[in-house]
Amino acid sequence: MTGASTGIGAATARELARRGFHVLAGVRRDRDADAIRSPGVEPVLLDITEPAQVAALAAQVAADPRPLHAVVNNAGIQVNAPVEALPMAEWRRVFEVNLFGHIAVTQALLPALLRSRGRVLNISSIGGKAAMPTYGAYAGAKFALEAVSDALRREVTSLGVRVIVIEPGGVRTEMATRGITTNNQLAAQMTPEQDERYSGLVQAINSLMDAGTSSGVTADAAARVVAKAVTARRPRTRYTIGRDAALLIAATRLLPDRALDRLVTATVRRHYPAAAPAAVDRVLHAS
Repeated sequence: MTGASTGIGAATARELARRGFHVLAGVRRDRDADAIRSPGVEPVLLDITEPAQVAALAAQVAADPRPLHAVVNNAGIQVNAPVEALPMAEWRRVFEVNLFGHIAVTQALLPALLRSRGRVLNISSIGGKAAMPTYGAYAGAKFALEAVSDALRREVTSLGVRVIVIEPGGVRTEMATRGITTNNQLAAQMTPEQDERYSGLVQAINSLMDAGTSSGVTADAAARVVAKAVTARRPRTRYTIGRDAALLIAATRLLPDRALDRLVTATVRRHYPAAAPAAVDRVLHAS
């Protein structure tokens, strides 16, 4: 699996090892490898945006006599900024890690999965179904990952490979903390005009992220859902993690766009800085 250094990835690696799997746990740094190494968990240095490292992983899997049961594409980064203000280099970086890297790993390991009739698990997000303000790049990559997963499922189901999407909501991991730090760094680069337009929104989204993470499920609880998808005899095509994910995804199916916009506006409004209440309706176009 990819992205096993911390959070859902590390918890899932441990949970699958506990269930008897030998887990190749992709990490980016030696210190992360030392931290995750344990019985049943073999760390592998893997940056999914580096073709040579992806090829090395595929060669390692091909040389292993054990069949490959599942590929869990979990690596990801969270970068939030208004569409206008996010530099194009950051757009490309988000898509490289959150989408193209997963495709590269899947392509490299699909021959082994076809031989073993295994499964692909793509860790998406609640953001793969609903795009909050400032989530353009992150949600865009997750929406695309959902579409790629649907296409792949329809290509390989008849060949014996299952494709499953996991859609977490708030999970108590370090990802949101790192994301807030990145968001503040990007906000500091905005022009004065952009800062006037969006500074309150950025602060509100940071507050919302922090609250959602604090009230979310534990990484261990999320890992049990992923492990269920790995081991189920007849897995569903999608699993949500957390009540917030289930509710919001249901809302995206039931509500028209304008009603969903009002729901998002009301949610974000509660986190806006008190000094800038008038900006809420202007920025979010509440009706």
